Amino acid sequence: MSTLVNLIIRRLLALPIMVLGVTFLVFFVMSFSPVDPARLALGESASLEALDAYRAEHFLNDPLVVRYVRFLGGLITGDLGTSSGNVPVTDLVAKAFPITLQLTLLGLILAVVIALVLGVVAALFRDRWPDQVIRVVSIASLATPSFWLAILLIQWLGDIPGGAGVFPALVAVWVPFTDGPGIYFNNVFLPALALAVPVSGSLTRVVRTSMVEELDRDYVRTAIGAGIPRRVVIARNVLRNALITPITVLGLRVSYLMGGAVVIEFILIIQAMGQLILDGVTRNDVNLVQGVTLTVAIAFIVVNIAVDMLYVLVNPRIRSV
Repeated sequence: MSTLVNLIIRRLLALPIMVLGVTFLVFFVMSFSPVDPARLALGESASLEALDAYRAEHFLNDPLVVRYVRFLGGLITGDLGTSSGNVPVTDLVAKAFPITLQLTLLGLILAVVIALVLGVVAALFRDRWPDQVIRVVSIASLATPSFWLAILLIQWLGDIPGGAGVFPALVAVWVPFTDGPGIYFNNVFLPALALAVPVSGSLTRVVRTSMVEELDRDYVRTAIGAGIPRRVVIARNVLRNALITPITVLGLRVSYLMGGAVVIEFILIIQAMGQLILDGVTRNDVNLVQGVTLTVAIAFIVVNIAVDMLYVLVNPRIRSV
């Protein structure tokens, strides 16, 4: 157990180093933007005196390194600067990021459920017709872009002319789960499904391969030959051992899901991180783009650290590394 604790501590210690690297990259890339923050905040008609006063007030004339250190100090206290609309970026991100995170997690859960069911069935019926059908479905799912699938789902199931009218085509008003569970799930099902299908296609293939490899191992034949029911061996041993590889792949898919969620938010007009990025780019709002990009990047790092630790917990063999 001490080895496991040491591994977890090492991964947690690596977290601030990676976050520091992300802040460094994001800040210095955005610092080369040709947009003048003072002109953006005060408008094109602002006088030179007003622009100089704004730059002095917000320390824009300081050297780049000094501004980066000040940016880190603000980041530690939760200050990401002010948008062009004179609204704290932290407030905008705090309102939008939970929505994007919910879409990502719901898409991830749905993808895992689909992949587990299809992957296990394909492995148990290896080289028979269920396996062949699932292979075709997984390849088709893997090749389907999430944004294109979202548009198709809206046309098929959305409340638009010609659609089934089951789900809303646009989610202009976000209803939290606590305010209406039925409305909440009705709003998030289409975007979550559009996110889950491509990821489930790749995970299904990984789960099937891992299951097939475990089913061919000697301990499975020995256990079944000793009289232990096959379903018990699969449920208690095979499935758990087979999940080790999919868990490692899962961390890499989180970035796809989060990026896909941002794009799908454009399509469904969901007021979340995607809309913030669009507003920041169209208005040349450096602070807003920087805050959104940094938040998404840090979230991706944290999720991958969590998946890495989950992999350590599931796989006893790595605890001795």
